[in-house]
Amino acid sequence: MSEDYGSDFITITDEDGNEFELEHLDTLETNGEIYMAFLPADLDEEDEDYGIVILKVIEEGEEDILASINDEDELNAVHELFVQRHLSDNEE
Repeated sequence: MSEDYGSDFITITDEDGNEFELEHLDTLETNGEIYMAFLPADLDEEDEDYGIVILKVIEEGEEDILASINDEDELNAVHELFVQRHLSDNEE
């Protein structure tokens, strides 16, 4: 993600109608699928229990929507790809 334009924030609504604001960190494509990593916008940096939110871009009709990843193996694999990517970016 380009830092030239600042942070990107989105608001998502869960199945219960609750709204959450997320800060977009990165997007990656693997195995023909697109995934996006976010941090909660109201993140307390002193809270050690926070984690990134990874959502999958899926087509619904003619629209792309963000969906949670229900398969734990898929989620773990994508999380590891984001971590590796972040670590390699910081080593440069």
